[in-house]
Amino acid sequence: MSEESIIRLASRMEQLPPYLFGMINAMKMEKRRNGDDVIDLGMGNPMDPTPDAVVEKLVEVAQNPKTHGYPMASSGMKNLKREISLYYQRHYNIGLDAEKETIFTIGSKEGISHLSLALLGPGDSVLVPAPAFPIHIYAAVIAGANVVRIPISPAESFLKRIVNICESFHPGPKVLMINYPHNPTGKLGSLDLFKEIVVLAKRFKFMVIHDFAYSRITFDGYKAPSFLEVPGAKDVGVEFGSLSKSYNMAGWRVGYCVGNPEIIKALGNIKGYFDYGIFAAIQIAGIIALRDCDDTITKQVAIYQSRRDTLCSGLQRMGWDVEPPGAGMFAWIKIPEPYSKMGSMQFAIEMMNRANVAVAPGVGFSEEGEGYLRLALVENEERLRQAIRQMRKALQDMDKEGVVK
Repeated sequence: MSEESIIRLASRMEQLPPYLFGMINAMKMEKRRNGDDVIDLGMGNPMDPTPDAVVEKLVEVAQNPKTHGYPMASSGMKNLKREISLYYQRHYNIGLDAEKETIFTIGSKEGISHLSLALLGPGDSVLVPAPAFPIHIYAAVIAGANVVRIPISPAESFLKRIVNICESFHPGPKVLMINYPHNPTGKLGSLDLFKEIVVLAKRFKFMVIHDFAYSRITFDGYKAPSFLEVPGAKDVGVEFGSLSKSYNMAGWRVGYCVGNPEIIKALGNIKGYFDYGIFAAIQIAGIIALRDCDDTITKQVAIYQSRRDTLCSGLQRMGWDVEPPGAGMFAWIKIPEPYSKMGSMQFAIEMMNRANVAVAPGVGFSEEGEGYLRLALVENEERLRQAIRQMRKALQDMDKEGVVK
């Protein structure tokens, strides 16, 4: 008779499905170990180099052993906080108190997760536009809160649904999570939309968390507005950003949160229990990125836009209905008939196995994403063209085999 296991997980673990990107990565790595050349359109993991000036500063500072201890403050170095304040003044004409209205995090994903623990608990409710980047939903779930998903489109219905929920829930929602440019759909934000959200936040007494990770990756002349540009926005919420995408610093893990000082303080308090902050050499290199590397963003955006055009035009030639995104580093693509019948997860598995192309299934971004794929613009144009050729061949083989009837 076997002994009963003493290993018992917290009940919250039962609410967490297998992590989408972990599953896709496991399949990808297994194929690569077997010698397959997998073209990775699944993760938004920048493959282009970090700016030289940033790398050079990291090397210089890391060679000083005095920088190898714990940072003096988990919330970020004084000069780094000052630099993000100058950045917001320069790009958005927003004044920030560097000490009280800014904090640095180990990536925006970590920051959103810890802020959820600081703001939310059992009995609280969070409104999340859907489909959604998984952490926007599951940070709240882990904190013990209830999540109410709201279809993100169209914008007019989105706002009406917020009103309806706030009027019918008691107690009302505590937080609204928004994300523009939106991941995964690429939907664009506007100052008009943000103004309406601020009005509703004050009317119904909820806080706003804006994930602004793709702030500078914008195409065709569009400039993404900051939520904090709206008068009164700092009264109700905060904005998260990241150096990951704009400066190709994903693995460096440098994120930030700016805005309402009480929310910033709460995040700082809880982070003090969890971590000691970012390695000092990385923080100093981050100052160089924010201060001196705007020109590299312009060049990187041009690269992403060219990749977008290559990918979307290639899919359109295959007969797919594709709307090129106006921002971000993903294309949100509706799976055409008859292949949509198999579901986005099975379609992604078929593309991995038959085409050696990794894609992110839309269902991984909540039920509202079913029927879609998210394709990352991280591979170069030749690799994107190769991916399209391989996907076309895989679909032809599926048609011959009658995989979808």
